[in-house]
Amino acid sequence: MKICRLLLGLTVLSLVSFARAGEVTVFAAASLSDAMNELAALDQKGTGDTVRLNLAASSTLAVQIKAGAPADLFFSADEASMDKVAGLIDPASRHSVLSNTLVIVIPADSPLKISSAADLGKPEVRRLALADPQTVPAGVYAKQYLEKLKLWTAVAGKVVATENVRATLAAVESGNAEAGIVYKTDALISKKVRVAFAVPLADGPVISYPVALVKDGKNPAGAAKFLALLVSPEGRAVFEKYGFRPAPGTR
Repeated sequence: MKICRLLLGLTVLSLVSFARAGEVTVFAAASLSDAMNELAALDQKGTGDTVRLNLAASSTLAVQIKAGAPADLFFSADEASMDKVAGLIDPASRHSVLSNTLVIVIPADSPLKISSAADLGKPEVRRLALADPQTVPAGVYAKQYLEKLKLWTAVAGKVVATENVRATLAAVESGNAEAGIVYKTDALISKKVRVAFAVPLADGPVISYPVALVKDGKNPAGAAKFLALLVSPEGRAVFEKYGFRPAPGTR
């Protein structure tokens, strides 16, 4: 019902604020890169709008929006980053769309054996790549998981903090880290890493990807149409193709 109401509201908004085809600037979490590129192409085909994607860590994007960077839509990998720009978004449009799970990855040709998160404490794991665990959602989620298992103290000294989850993936792909924790969706797009351990859904943190229209966006009609695509069955099918799960509490 929530999605139906959102779709109805977005349709009305796009009709009332009709604008000629133009640009829609979307700030989106780095982990959404592949799906968002595909959806941007679909939107352009259907509406004529050009979707400009700014892909980075959600925490970085929130800082940019607060500093006045022009954005029509914000798609975050966590609720905390969206909360930081609460006064700058349309609260009625805010909606949790997706979820994800965490996995431990190692280079595809690595002989390392990891059967649980506890194995990250092994001496063979000298460097553990994580998105910045203080600010970046993927790293924050990973730290929460390791703290829950009382493993954080044992591995904190090994952590190589990266600017976003795709940088974490690159660190493992290049062999600059023996292991890393990324989203399942990131692991699926790489042939240079393999999943050594998938964090059980029941053990991992609740991962929520909210999206919202930015109040002072330059193309509210175009942004509303793109948001309608993101939450539509067609949009959900694209996200599912890349391994994303439905939002927490939905199917």
